[in-house]
Amino acid sequence: MAAPLGGRGAPHRPVLLRESMQYLAPERGGLFIDCTVGLGGHSEAILESSTQTRVIGIDRDRTALASASERLSGFGERFRPVHADFRELERILNDSTESEPAGILADLGVSSLQFDSPTRGFSFRFDAPLDMRMNADSEEESAAELLQRLPEAEIAAIIYEYGEERNSRRIAKWIVESREQGKPIATTKELADLVARAAGKRTNWQLHPATRTFQALRIAVNRELENLGGFVANAIDLLQPDGRFVVISFHSLEDRIMKQELRRHAGYCQCDSPRREVGLCTCGARRGVEILTKRPVVPDPIEIAANPRSRSAKLRACRKLIAET
Repeated sequence: MAAPLGGRGAPHRPVLLRESMQYLAPERGGLFIDCTVGLGGHSEAILESSTQTRVIGIDRDRTALASASERLSGFGERFRPVHADFRELERILNDSTESEPAGILADLGVSSLQFDSPTRGFSFRFDAPLDMRMNADSEEESAAELLQRLPEAEIAAIIYEYGEERNSRRIAKWIVESREQGKPIATTKELADLVARAAGKRTNWQLHPATRTFQALRIAVNRELENLGGFVANAIDLLQPDGRFVVISFHSLEDRIMKQELRRHAGYCQCDSPRREVGLCTCGARRGVEILTKRPVVPDPIEIAANPRSRSAKLRACRKLIAET
């Protein structure tokens, strides 16, 4: 089911597509929400599964949304694009004539369109302005502006916490020294070169030395971890009974949040052991879903070989329980 990638002619490969459809079960028909529609690969599979399916596709990136809309134009009114942040899910449904979706899918990764853009600043493969905003129309800070404003300690904390980069303090120190010398980091190449120098010479890099720093800044700029727990709670509440929630994450911080939230909504208390033992649960655990994935589902070697970007993907899924009467 390959499709042109945003005009570049390369194939767009939705990550864990077969597994996503297995857990979403869109052949049941009904409304499905694609919270991060990207280039529309997952939405296309949902719409092809049954003529009784409808999809609301949400994305912060107008360019991606336009590409998805063009790709899915043949499905007519069965596909409705919405320019928004997926954490506005409740408002989006309230503004719609639709309610109680049969399935909700969230692919939390950066889209191929964004990574492959030579101008958006997501990748150090291109020398571009250090932007990294998923919503390029927003007035939020770019990565360059963030590095220009924040003190050294905060930059180091972002790189360490969101990138799990052990050289975070040294990298932050060099970034601040560069701007104090009148040379603020403004492009992807400048940042990648600085990180490579700050990290020191090593011969066993499996990743480019700037990979973790770029990830950390992207997460910070787009507030990717902000209110993910609230999003999960809203998604589950909005689902119809027996509805499915499927989420694909691409780094350990996101996956950890998803694991904890799904377990909490499945009734597993997340409080410290002493509180659990005396029945003083305060985390709000309640048995509202059945977890369908005992362990996260990961791509098989064939998918990774065809799409190396899928290698870090992890899928988790749950089914909303039917309330007992």
